[in-house]
Amino acid sequence: MPPHDRPMRQQLASDNYAGLCPEALAALEQANQGHAPSYGQDRWTAEACDQFRALFETPCEVFFVFNGTAANALALASLCQSYHSIICHRHAHVETDECGAPEFFSHGAKLLLADGHNGKLDPASVEEIVTRRGDIHYPKPRVISLTQATELGTVYTPAELQSIRQVARQHDLKLHLDGARFANAVAALDLPPRALTVECGIDVLCFGGSKNGLAVGEAVLFFDLAAAEEFAYRCKQAGQLASKMRFLAAQWLGLLKDGAWLRHAAHANHCAALLEEALRALPEVELMFPRQANAVFARLPEAAITTLRQRGWCSIPSSAWAARG
Repeated sequence: MPPHDRPMRQQLASDNYAGLCPEALAALEQANQGHAPSYGQDRWTAEACDQFRALFETPCEVFFVFNGTAANALALASLCQSYHSIICHRHAHVETDECGAPEFFSHGAKLLLADGHNGKLDPASVEEIVTRRGDIHYPKPRVISLTQATELGTVYTPAELQSIRQVARQHDLKLHLDGARFANAVAALDLPPRALTVECGIDVLCFGGSKNGLAVGEAVLFFDLAAAEEFAYRCKQAGQLASKMRFLAAQWLGLLKDGAWLRHAAHANHCAALLEEALRALPEVELMFPRQANAVFARLPEAAITTLRQRGWCSIPSSAWAARG
């Protein structure tokens, strides 16, 4: 039987394999009653925006887009010009998995790759890039892009974020946070969301919904209100303005109203911890990075990878196998 025709079992390769969480599904059903104004002029969108402002305990502008690539690329484009550069970790999703979208939507802003242990930006590496050159032939550094939780499953602490903020302030740089798994980071650290964003100088957060139980949709939160002034036009031009916006926003209401977003994230982290514990008991398995959120990266024997693939499991085509709780 071809792989795509086999019954789908529970997969650990990506959180994108999961269905909707019940809270999001129930919210969609409630929003699917009668008619409502289009393009975000509905009550669900307004209420979801207010819920985010309450969650982060601060004024912010909120926009809903279809996916994380659009969220990150459009947010970064709003923070820089085409002759600017964006500093990110060499393993950042905006560098490795977005098909040049940040460069495309910013009309050419260059990504400059920094280093750092276990997927986290090292402030010294950022400083080196910023001060490497200052002449007009070099793309002027303008934005630092962070990923929380990182692509390697690690989590920035507030102290680590503050260290990067210090570099950003010194050089007048904006801070962007790719939060595809922001909920998992919050659950892992057991801190209020503002402690990892507003209090650390984050200018714009892309809050992941698809990996937190939504069918589709991410939220872009601007804590720098001035940077959001024309963001709605970027969304429209990029095909990211949903005509039936209530169906993006209503899902967030299902997640935010009773804390389901954090509860599901904590459960995913717990499952990843159980997986980590089980893998540690296998003598031929090597754990590659610390498990701090909902991702476990392990190097498996080739025979084990072959057997898993034959049984319908998904993995990347190498001896490094990523499993997400």
